[in-house]
Amino acid sequence: MSSFLSFFTQPAVSTALYLVLIVFAALLVNRFLRALSNLLVKPATSSARIAQVREQQTRTLAKVLYSAASMAVWIVAVLTAMDKVGINPAPALLLAGLCGVGVGFGAQGVVRDVLTGFFIVLEDQFVVGDTVQIGETTGRVEHLTLRRTVVRDQRGALISISNGEIRSVANLSRDWSQTFVDVALAPDLAMEPSLQALEAAAAQLRGDAAWALALVDGPRILGVQSLDRSAPVIRLQVRTAPTRQEEVARELRRRIHMEFQRQGIPVSTLQRPELANISASPQESA
Repeated sequence: MSSFLSFFTQPAVSTALYLVLIVFAALLVNRFLRALSNLLVKPATSSARIAQVREQQTRTLAKVLYSAASMAVWIVAVLTAMDKVGINPAPALLLAGLCGVGVGFGAQGVVRDVLTGFFIVLEDQFVVGDTVQIGETTGRVEHLTLRRTVVRDQRGALISISNGEIRSVANLSRDWSQTFVDVALAPDLAMEPSLQALEAAAAQLRGDAAWALALVDGPRILGVQSLDRSAPVIRLQVRTAPTRQEEVARELRRRIHMEFQRQGIPVSTLQRPELANISASPQESA
């Protein structure tokens, strides 16, 4: 029994046990921090956008806070262990600081990506499922992390964008969308019957219950958009539910075409070829 106790009182064994205790304590504190950070997450209680956004914001904030606190715990554990084994932690701190500065200079892009991603989520600029335009890329957000945003464009391609490269973003899924429909009329007809036909087609779409959820305002006739020798152009405006402007515009054009056919109103079919900046020789002119 005395030999067993003397074994555990040896300096090397006691140091090893002390190090194991430090690691165990660090793991225990990390588990406590994980549970504490999970309390910050507010799960969405409905499918409403506000609830979904709130859950994503709190989840991202909890992840960032846990990562920072966990890193601090492990740094303290390592410094404590170094002091126990007889290593002065001051030079190690200095070396770690120099390494941190070097890594900071070398990983500026990653730091910028993470900071930008954090503010994207915190400020609710866009979330997964939104249709956005980032630079020349337009598509649906498939995946969003603190470092990158993954967008699927109209071709079906997945495009990965570093958050630090995002300077401006247009969110096409907020509140409502808007589109315009231009109708070219025959130039030799009176405009009033055509305007009445356009209003009739717009009224039919407004009164259709099947399209009630897609329409926010309109369609309405804004007036003559352009007027020249070829054809006067009438512009209609319609506000729709987010990302539904294209299908509403197609349906409005279909109804306008049917109404024009019913009333016998022709649309402009004039195609006038124009030659510009062409110098012809006398032989070619002849």
